[in-house]
Amino acid sequence: MGKTGDLMELKEELILGKYSAAVAMLDGFDHTPRLAAKRETDAPQERSSGIGTRRRFRSTTPGLVTRSTARPEGVHLIDRIEGADESDPLTSPVQANVLQSLRRALAVAFVVSEQFADQTGLSGLLKDNLAGGLASAKKTEFGELLAASAAISLHVFANMAGTLVASSAAAEGESTVEIGEVEEILTDNPQLALHGALWELDQDLALFAKDEAGVVHVVQAFCEKLMEKVALRAGTLPRLGAFESVSYRVEADDFEINGFSASHKAKSSKLTMTFKKPNEVVGNHIAKYQSMKLAKMLMAYDFDRKLNPFAELGGFIFTFMGDGKPGTGKTTLIQMMAGLINDYCTNAGYAFRYQNLSTDSIDSYQGKSAQNAKAFINNVIDQNVIGFGTIDDIDQLAGKRGDRQSSAGQLEITAVLMESFAGANTVVRGNCTFGMFSNYPENVDDALRQRAGARFLVDGPQTQEDYIDILHLLMGKNHSIPTGDHELFAAQQIKKAVAASYDSHSKPHEAGLLNVFDRVSADIGRLDTIAKMGAYLKGIQEADERFTGRAIKNITDAVKVRAMDFELPDEWMENTDLFITKDYDTKKAMISELAQPITVEMVIQEINRYADSEFRYADKSDEIAIVNMVRDFGRNEEAKKRYLEGRG
Repeated sequence: MGKTGDLMELKEELILGKYSAAVAMLDGFDHTPRLAAKRETDAPQERSSGIGTRRRFRSTTPGLVTRSTARPEGVHLIDRIEGADESDPLTSPVQANVLQSLRRALAVAFVVSEQFADQTGLSGLLKDNLAGGLASAKKTEFGELLAASAAISLHVFANMAGTLVASSAAAEGESTVEIGEVEEILTDNPQLALHGALWELDQDLALFAKDEAGVVHVVQAFCEKLMEKVALRAGTLPRLGAFESVSYRVEADDFEINGFSASHKAKSSKLTMTFKKPNEVVGNHIAKYQSMKLAKMLMAYDFDRKLNPFAELGGFIFTFMGDGKPGTGKTTLIQMMAGLINDYCTNAGYAFRYQNLSTDSIDSYQGKSAQNAKAFINNVIDQNVIGFGTIDDIDQLAGKRGDRQSSAGQLEITAVLMESFAGANTVVRGNCTFGMFSNYPENVDDALRQRAGARFLVDGPQTQEDYIDILHLLMGKNHSIPTGDHELFAAQQIKKAVAASYDSHSKPHEAGLLNVFDRVSADIGRLDTIAKMGAYLKGIQEADERFTGRAIKNITDAVKVRAMDFELPDEWMENTDLFITKDYDTKKAMISELAQPITVEMVIQEINRYADSEFRYADKSDEIAIVNMVRDFGRNEEAKKRYLEGRG
């Protein structure tokens, strides 16, 4: 197996060597469904005497299987696809393309499964098991590796088949096929897993594919559903590291396999939102500045190395929380950031994908909410695009554990987001970022909120100058009212405003945190050493036990971002030759030259910024809890009063 960059190339001769086995599987096999019920299909139409109900096209290429060993009532996908258009006795180019796509996808799945078996020792365990000499101590490992291999086979097959039939689907025009959920997902071993998937595909083709266009759209829809379901199942399986840590490439098809992500979706989202320019965002200075920086940071991502120098150097924001009162500009901030990234990507020729996780994702069907959330994550983290994912009103979408008001679907979404943002398998490559936004962040689960590496306080216009600027902006041009004694947008000059905002955090804003700051400073003096700052952090933890080690990591990450406290020059975004198209090492060196040293002031400001937000959330959360308890006590008293009056 060769190596292309960080991609392991699957040799073409290995793939071609699996064609015979793939054709045999498509030609016919027997399968008894275990998880899905056999569906009722229409009986075949009567044909003139002498004409069979199925056409029989068999390749005469030497080495290929030409006779099915399955029973007539078994699964015969070749016959099913060739027979989709009964009026034509010949196989059409579209039908042939679908069959070739399925054959090649199966062959690649076989090869990747074998590579995984060789890398993990599964090959040896299979031989021992076949010889009856598998040690009892190895049986658990054997079963787990078989299940992992089965999931890999299913996902690779669906991923590649969906990619290969995409061109045919586009040629046949857009169509929506509601095939329902994929249910026959078996993980006993790779062969049984593929048999189950192909059996269910055969069922769907029989029900929904009334012509050759239907065949294409059913296959594509099935592959999408299968990938989503298998990716969700893979999250519960052990021993997948050997597959997820390696990226594969099939050169002839320009196809890449990157774990359980959908490789064929490397295309931009069609955005219909109204973009905002930075000068249309009034106030919110730090949030606006961080968003503008982050939009440019994403453009440093190297598609060959599949890594961003900012992620390696430690200044990349993977997740952030934007909170503020209603009407302070969270939606405007999203529109500004998405607009900037969209413009940069259009200029660079990169695919940009924006996606929002909305309350529509909450489903009453068990597991469906988690599946929706995982699909959202996978779409955004696709290594072949620049991604921006937002979760607006996250307090309504993700449930708070222990809260009786949280539905099962909300709790499923919370679990998926927590695992995706800072789980054992989370890899930050720097091609995407996630923003969580809320008017009531105190209602967000503490552990999920702490997975937001950066905090953007979206507080809207604050000064008199801000209010004059926003009034002028929203009034539009259809008036002749003079501006008066005011220099428009002078207060919005970003560097000056941001410097003032950062300086304001030299001391805490929240009363509870200010008490801790003053007490620690009075005891040990100016916080100008690591030891003294550590004492301050301990004092914060004593005041709020939710201030844990994760909080310290988020603060240090924010400090590293401050070390990268520069915007990549606009010229670098406009002229791609200056930066974007350069190789990874050159981009990394150019970024390193712009970095600045970390200072004591930076660290204190970032501690205060982060701790202020936690104290703000905690105070609101505690106040809400108290109000709710008071309301409950009042209800209890009123209920007792009415009860006693009724008995009297």
